[in-house]
Amino acid sequence: QDAIDRKEKRSETFKTVVHGLETGTPALKTEELGRRAPQWVRDNLVTMCMRCKEPFNAIMRRRHHCRACGYVVCARCSDYKAELQYDGNRLNRVCQECYVFLTGHVVLEDREGKHKGILEKGAAEVSGRSLLCSSLQLLDKNGKGGTRGWFVIPQDDPLVLYIYAAPQDVRAHTSIPLLGYQVRDLPQGHSRHLFQLAQSRQVYTFVADTEELKRRWMRAMARSAAGITHLEEGED
Repeated sequence: QDAIDRKEKRSETFKTVVHGLETGTPALKTEELGRRAPQWVRDNLVTMCMRCKEPFNAIMRRRHHCRACGYVVCARCSDYKAELQYDGNRLNRVCQECYVFLTGHVVLEDREGKHKGILEKGAAEVSGRSLLCSSLQLLDKNGKGGTRGWFVIPQDDPLVLYIYAAPQDVRAHTSIPLLGYQVRDLPQGHSRHLFQLAQSRQVYTFVADTEELKRRWMRAMARSAAGITHLEEGED
């Protein structure tokens, strides 16, 4: 019962993410598809198609919005038309999933029932049930350049750090098992808040936006590295 109470408390505590960082867009209920205009997911919140997970590029795979659910999808996944009640029953571009739901037609490319691996879980979904999530920069080996992305330690997999390119992506592009790593503080340089994960010869250097956010990540990573998967009473 104590474990159940702790889990319920954590679930309530971590429903929101780091203040000021947006991860989710309100989704329509299934029965509202086609009847009410969706709120579109912003283009800059995704780097890959929210259906097939293929990365976007400027030439071969461009962004489109499904007019039923508001997802950002590629041309192949939005090559369907369905009548939408909120638009006077006119035909609109929709994604495959919404097309099947709205028309009842069967599409040969059926991905329903496909096992969803942890890297294929959406960033917004995982962030809503996370121990900590925010934007960070992961520096390259020479410490000069690096990749900025959306980093998440999920509640249901608290010993692993998942890295998304954007906070609404539907697939993480990599993960780092945290168990056994050492967390190192680095001197602040050029207004950059630096810290590291190190194990043997493997070293990852991160840059946080603020010193407070850096401290939060260091605490969270240190707990995961030590194999601590629960929160102490009253811990934020």
